[in-house]
Amino acid sequence: MLTPFLLRAEDNNTLQLLHEPWGRLLHHHVTTDGRLDYEALLDEEDKLLAYLESLRKVKPDPSSWTRDDTKAFWLNVYNASATYLVLQYYPVASINDIRVKTVSGVKSPWEAPVVNVGGQSYSLNQIEQHMLRNQFHDPRTHFALMYGAASNAPVLAEPYDGTRLGAQLDEQARRFINDSAFNQLTPQRALLSGLFQAYSAEFGTDAQVLAFVNRYARIPVLPTAQVEYQSFSWALNDRSALSSSHALNKR
Repeated sequence: MLTPFLLRAEDNNTLQLLHEPWGRLLHHHVTTDGRLDYEALLDEEDKLLAYLESLRKVKPDPSSWTRDDTKAFWLNVYNASATYLVLQYYPVASINDIRVKTVSGVKSPWEAPVVNVGGQSYSLNQIEQHMLRNQFHDPRTHFALMYGAASNAPVLAEPYDGTRLGAQLDEQARRFINDSAFNQLTPQRALLSGLFQAYSAEFGTDAQVLAFVNRYARIPVLPTAQVEYQSFSWALNDRSALSSSHALNKR
């Protein structure tokens, strides 16, 4: 029977080594524009599976992990799990097209138990909601989570690291907000990604969204600017171009 051990992080090298296999895969298969080359990654699917299986033996240690260590850990777990799920069904036009067979019936990719951490199984929604949103209340995580969608933020070509997580999340927010493929900003008008609207519970009202955007925007948006939201494409964030659009409605 598997007995998870508490992974201590006194020197922080422990966590960096844990996520190193995932980091090598990201380095090799994330394109310059932040997409993922799933077809090429198929050749290294066994390495991704080995990384995920290593997590079965890990139980995060709240006595030695910082909050950023824990947040970075769950971001990496989510992203690697979502990627492996897509690979199992690849080629697929959208992650939303996946249906996972489980002992209790067929489940969506968001509700199926897709990863085991420390002997406990988690779905992607459980990780996002309970391990990240409820614990940390940090809207920047939505620019770090890999939803497998063309309209999610460009993928970071390295794992998240608790020792520099704040800088990584700020850079993800800056990159996403200033990319005209996702957000189009002028002083008088903000045409924003549907991601902001879908997670309005965290980003807030239009005025609060503009205040958040202005923390990172190269072109400041006036508080009186018109705010509109774009549709969110659930076409797979593969290396190829967009192929279809779907409403942001996975929940």
